[in-house]
Amino acid sequence: MPVNLNPPVAANLHPVAGVRLGVTEAGIRKANRRDLTLIELAPGSHVAGVFTQNRFCAAPVQVCKQHLATAEIRALVINTGIANAGTGEPGMQAARQTCQAAARILDVRADQVLPFSTGVIMEPLPVERLAAGLPACQSALKADGWYDAAHAIMTTDTVAKAASVQVTIAGQPVTITGIAKGAGMIKPNMATMLGFVATDAIVSQPMLERLVKEVADESFNCVTVDGDTSTNDSFILIATGKSRARFEAIDAPYWAEFKAAVTGVARLLAQAIARDGEGATKFIEINVGGAHTKDEAKAVGYAIAHSPLVKTAFFASDPNLGRILGAIGNAWGNDPGLRDMDVAKVKVWLGDILVSENGGRAASYKEEDGAAAMKPAEIVVRVDLGRGTAQGKVWTCDFSYDYVKINADYRS
Repeated sequence: MPVNLNPPVAANLHPVAGVRLGVTEAGIRKANRRDLTLIELAPGSHVAGVFTQNRFCAAPVQVCKQHLATAEIRALVINTGIANAGTGEPGMQAARQTCQAAARILDVRADQVLPFSTGVIMEPLPVERLAAGLPACQSALKADGWYDAAHAIMTTDTVAKAASVQVTIAGQPVTITGIAKGAGMIKPNMATMLGFVATDAIVSQPMLERLVKEVADESFNCVTVDGDTSTNDSFILIATGKSRARFEAIDAPYWAEFKAAVTGVARLLAQAIARDGEGATKFIEINVGGAHTKDEAKAVGYAIAHSPLVKTAFFASDPNLGRILGAIGNAWGNDPGLRDMDVAKVKVWLGDILVSENGGRAASYKEEDGAAAMKPAEIVVRVDLGRGTAQGKVWTCDFSYDYVKINADYRS
C-alpha cells in the first residue's frame, strides 16, 4: 500500500497547450494492459532532459541524448514492460525503429522523436508490437490525456503519479503538468524512473537546459527507494511556448517564481515515488543541516536512506539508534570530505525527539519516546552535523517483507 498517496484525479490534471497524449494496449510484455504512450508536441516546443548515469544506460537513453543534441523534438514514445537495456546493438536498432515508426504516422523526422522504455532488463523490445500500436495511440491523442498516460507508464507502481498546477506569473497564466513512474530500482543519479513535466511558458532552450538540471537536483535526485540507479532513468522538461509568460534569461523578471512552481510539481512526483516504494509502509524525510556543502548534506542523507538496517528498523518501528549513527559514519564513502567529521558535534532527532548528541545517546532520550516517534506512517529524521550552514534533504521509504516478494516475482 502506498503511504498517504492518493490516485490522481483526472479533472485536476490541467491540459498544457501544445501537448497531446494518447495511449493503447500494445501487448509489449503482457496482454490487456495499457503499455504504450505517444506524446505529440506542437512545433516550436523546447525540450530538455537529464538521464541516468548508469554505465549500462538503456538504448533509448542513448538515442534520446543524440536526438536532443541535434533536433527540435516533436514527439515522445514511452513503452512499459521491456526496458530495452542490456540489449546491445539490436536494442539500439529497436530504439531507432521506434522513432521511425512514430515519425511516419506524425509526419516528422525520426530524430525529432524521443523513445523511452521501462520494465525488464536484458530482454529484446518487440518493436513490431510497439509500431503496430502507435496508430491507436495517434487516434487517441488528446490534450487532456495526462491521466491515461500516468497509468500507461506504470510498472510495479501501485498508484499512478501525476501533479498539476496553474499559477499566475507576471500577470500571465501558466500551466505546469507532469507524470512519473517508479517504485523500485530507484536512486536517480541524473545530472527504472521516468518523469515528464510540461509547461506552456515561453522558455529559451539554454534556460530550459539549466532549469531541468536544477529542478532534478531539488526533486528526483532527492529520492531513493533501494539505492539502485536504474539503466533507464529519465526526466524530461517541455516548454511549448503557448503562454505569454516569457523566460529567456536568468535575470528575467519572476524567473524565481516560475522555477519554484516547476520544482514544486517535480517534488510532488518525486515524493510520490518514495511513497509508493515497493512494499513501503512508511515515508521518511531526512533533513541534514550543519554541513560544509549541500553535497555533503545529501551524502549523509543518502547514507541513512540507503542502509537496509536503518530501513528495516523503520519498518519494525524499532528505534535502533546505532544503525542511524553507523550510517552517518559511513557517509564519507559518498563524500570523502566527511572523513574529518567530528562525531561529538553531531545531533540526531526522530521527529521532535533528540536521540543523539556528544557522540552517543542524548541524556534526555527515553526509549519509549523513540519507539513512539517511529510508529507514524510519515517520519522526519533530522541531523545537524555541526560543521557548517549547508542543508540537504532526501526522501525514502522503509523495507518491508513485501519488497523482497515483489522483486522475487518481478519477471513472473
